[in-house]
Amino acid sequence: MADVVVVGGGPAGRAAAAACSDTGLEVVLVDPAPRRVWPHTYGTWRDELPAAVPDTALTSVVDRMALHGTHPHEWARPYAVLDNTALWKHLWRHDVVEITGRAQAAEHGPTGSTVLLKDGRRIAAAVVVDATGAARALSGGRPAHTSAQQSAVGWVVSAAAAEPFCGPGSGVFMDWRPAPQTRGGWPTFLYAVHVGHDRVLLEETSLARRPALPLALLRRRLAGRLAAAGVTESERLAEERVRFPVDDPLPRPGRVIPFGAAAGFVHPASGFSVAASLQRAPWLAAAISAALPSGPAVAARAGWSILWPPRAVSGHVLRHRALRALLSLPPEQVPEFFELFFQLDADHRAAFLSPESDPAGTAAAMSALFAIAPWRIRRRLVLGGLSVGHPLARHGLGGS
Repeated sequence: MADVVVVGGGPAGRAAAAACSDTGLEVVLVDPAPRRVWPHTYGTWRDELPAAVPDTALTSVVDRMALHGTHPHEWARPYAVLDNTALWKHLWRHDVVEITGRAQAAEHGPTGSTVLLKDGRRIAAAVVVDATGAARALSGGRPAHTSAQQSAVGWVVSAAAAEPFCGPGSGVFMDWRPAPQTRGGWPTFLYAVHVGHDRVLLEETSLARRPALPLALLRRRLAGRLAAAGVTESERLAEERVRFPVDDPLPRPGRVIPFGAAAGFVHPASGFSVAASLQRAPWLAAAISAALPSGPAVAARAGWSILWPPRAVSGHVLRHRALRALLSLPPEQVPEFFELFFQLDADHRAAFLSPESDPAGTAAAMSALFAIAPWRIRRRLVLGGLSVGHPLARHGLGGS
């Protein structure tokens, strides 16, 4: 019997398996294709990556990111895009046993747990970690409600073709200026990052919408936006399609420890979760290792507790209430909302977008934004979920 079985071989699962292995635990990793390199682009602020992630695991780092709303802004904060192949190799451990298969259930007893695979195989371990992302295969599955989702379609083009949008030393975090020929509807923005030597990803993104904005619509908007700058479909080297939930509730604590996106790590304002997974994997491993001598159930509780202490739960709830308020805005006010966000000082922006679920920093940033918002947006935010009992009200802003 292994000490830990990690189900899911994405960045979160690999990080959890590597950290547990590094603490001396016997680890099994289960995934339908454990040797597959991840297909999506993962970006993050460079200062949010743990020091253990080497520079060789980054495909690009730029010194600043542009923010475009009604007026141009610039955030002088290094931004990194991960090299998926290099990060996979960094997280690979020779002593982690890899099993190709799809987990569908877990059974628990006083001495450990058993993961049941779809083909009938059974894997015994003391502790089970669910890193299956939005599927939450062993953590209750998908929530019954229609989730708010981020969706995006991006083209990879040459750096020369992308020059109208971002230069060699910069990227675009959000460009809310409407794509040409956009006829109303839910607003989208352009995200642009360097994804390798002489390659740039230009991605039309719907930050969050319930239901998700269709990929076909995003593709048309992207094509129109790029065509207006002289970039035609013939210059597309590859296409990326993205769709995932951003408002999943926290799974209930139990014998399975959810981790990564399965555990609610996805930031509702950015969609980021990989940096949080890389940061917290050593915490999870240390908690399991220290508590395991007291029994599997104790170790599972310790794993959950280290990931979600009360202050982190409070920060998670606060950010999700902010998302609900944002979704309540009429489409024409969403870019205006982010124009206000871009006007905040860098510390407030960083606090709100941080992978750390800090309720004090989040509330301070939200309060600062609320204070500069015009009445029409304040009213919508309050009606959308920032009620009298909300931290903004306790700052004296909820009824102003």
